[in-house]
Amino acid sequence: MTDYERVERVIRYATEHYREQLSLTELAGISELSISRFHRLFHSWAGVTPKQFLKFLTAADARIRLRKSASVLDTSLDVGLSGPGRLHDLLITLDGATPGELKRGGAGLKIEWGYAETFFGLCSLAWSQRGICHFAFSDTGTMDSTPPELLSDWPHAEFRRNDAKTSAWCKRIFVEPSMPKQPLRLWVRATKFQLKVWQALLRIPEGRVCSYGQVARAIGNPRASRAVGAACGANPVGYLIPCHRVIRETGVVEGYRWGAPRKQAILAKEAANGT
Repeated sequence: MTDYERVERVIRYATEHYREQLSLTELAGISELSISRFHRLFHSWAGVTPKQFLKFLTAADARIRLRKSASVLDTSLDVGLSGPGRLHDLLITLDGATPGELKRGGAGLKIEWGYAETFFGLCSLAWSQRGICHFAFSDTGTMDSTPPELLSDWPHAEFRRNDAKTSAWCKRIFVEPSMPKQPLRLWVRATKFQLKVWQALLRIPEGRVCSYGQVARAIGNPRASRAVGAACGANPVGYLIPCHRVIRETGVVEGYRWGAPRKQAILAKEAANGT
């Protein structure tokens, strides 16, 4: 069992029992580690103690953050932030493929890809000269094959596996808060509406969340909550475009393609980094 899998198991249990006074002994038992070893692992992974971390998983905390985020997107759009966004202090530039590039399906395009371990489990990542075009969390059993989403998006591209460079990319992406940040360029297949939604998501600060309705209102389509949800689900570079920061109006954290526990783990770690 990997470190993330142990943490995910604890988060899954804590989500179901967060109203109970969970002890460190109980949490260590869920991780199948001794108390001291579990405490060290968790603190190393999250930067806070297990007890401090748990408070970020409560529905009350999610609702508070949701209320605080009510004007975040409106403000950022009002001041004309239409280009690069910020993702946990990384500068992100987002470009969409041209109609011609979409029509060709990647013909003549060279794409490198690979798998690497991250804070939140195994991921697959791919990039071309234009930028990162794929990011997804994966199961360990899929490591022998090219990610199906990548093949679907760019069926005629030339693919080359490069796990070493994937690991180097992930070190840039999952950099610790105290480390220097480097800019990233994303290159994606998208409709104009999807690009508009994804650009808005890049403006949600780390440690904050917004509802689908808030995002819809911020982009000038207040009745488009479902379409915003669909755009989040179609995000080809999950985590880099932070669709995990969008939750239901009620504060419920669910509906993540890689599982609610992983979404909660990401949000909790982001919140912990901001404290």
